[in-house]
Amino acid sequence: MLGLALAGPNLAHGADHTDSPAATAEPLADIADLYAWMSADAADLNLIMTVNPFAGATTAFGDATQYVFHVGSRADFGATTEDDTRVVCQFHDTDAIECWVLADNGTVADYVQGDPSNPAGLVSSSGDLRVYAGLRNDPFFFNLDGYLRVVDTVRGAGLPTDEGNCPTVDSGTSGLLVAQLTTDADDSAATDDFGSANVLALVVQVDKSLVTSGGPVLAAWGSTHMAN
Repeated sequence: MLGLALAGPNLAHGADHTDSPAATAEPLADIADLYAWMSADAADLNLIMTVNPFAGATTAFGDATQYVFHVGSRADFGATTEDDTRVVCQFHDTDAIECWVLADNGTVADYVQGDPSNPAGLVSSSGDLRVYAGLRNDPFFFNLDGYLRVVDTVRGAGLPTDEGNCPTVDSGTSGLLVAQLTTDADDSAATDDFGSANVLALVVQVDKSLVTSGGPVLAAWGSTHMAN
């Protein structure tokens, strides 16, 4: 599972392409990334969950896994009360899906079913929920060479750590690490090691009114479950 928070049009995401044995044993349930952002007019929340890292050309969603976007809404940052909305999606075969928007009290706020493979999206009768699913190029950029150099640099530098055991760096060291992350070993532009990799993407757009019952500050995370 992955989590993030947002309050505005900026994109947020988390990445996890190398997971535990239990997750990798069931690739269709293995979450690679979660993306969430508001539309330009802040009317809709866009959510993407990618699964099955390094999917093959013929890989498709199946009916053994349920996919859930969890969206919490609060009145402001630091608020202790939160409403929880879920977008739950279940495939019946590779070209048939059902998705429910479940409000904080468990009632169904919206629903859509059908073939989600059209890039324009499968739209609910209300127009407040849109869903797409299919094989896509992995959108996450990862420079493995740069990452490994940064790991070696941090481990070899003996950097002091804070209370959370995170290394603390001065401006010079920070600049070096950034340079390593943005270049390959020969100092050429960084290579995207996921550039030719595929994932399965589940894309949801939901009207903001369906996910903001607790307030305008949203937090989102995703989970996968064995289908009943």
